[in-house]
This record gives sequence, structure tokens and C-alpha cells, in this order.
Amino acid sequence: MKNLNKKSLASKPGRECDSFDSVTEDEIMYHWRAVRSKGLSDEDAWQAIVTGIALDMAFAKSKTWQIEN
Repeated sequence: MKNLNKKSLASKPGRECDSFDSVTEDEIMYHWRAVRSKGLSDEDAWQAIVTGIALDMAFAKSKTWQIEN
């Protein structure tokens, strides 16, 4: 699996969601399995992953601003 360096990716000017450009299916499945192994159903684990991605993307602009300033 590829390691993500979100700080360097997010700091590129004009690109708010760069940190998600290089996320692989393997990384998503790894996190889904990890969440599911804690006792959540398949559907609940998937919703947790989707919610996390959505929140990260929603706040990517403010994270980029904080890094740049």
C-alpha cells in the first residue's frame, strides 16, 4: 500500500482534495476491514468509512488554509 503524505499533498495551491487523488482501493478496504473487525456490521463499517472520507473532503479547504497560514 502506498503511504499518503497529506500535508504535502494538501499544500499544493489551488487543489483542495489532492490528498484523495492517490488513495487506493486497497487502502479503503484495509480501513473498512479494520473498522469491521471492531464489531460493526458490514454496512455500518462502510458508512463509517464513507462518512470519514466525506468529512475529510468537506474540511479539506480549511485544512489547506491552516497549513498555508
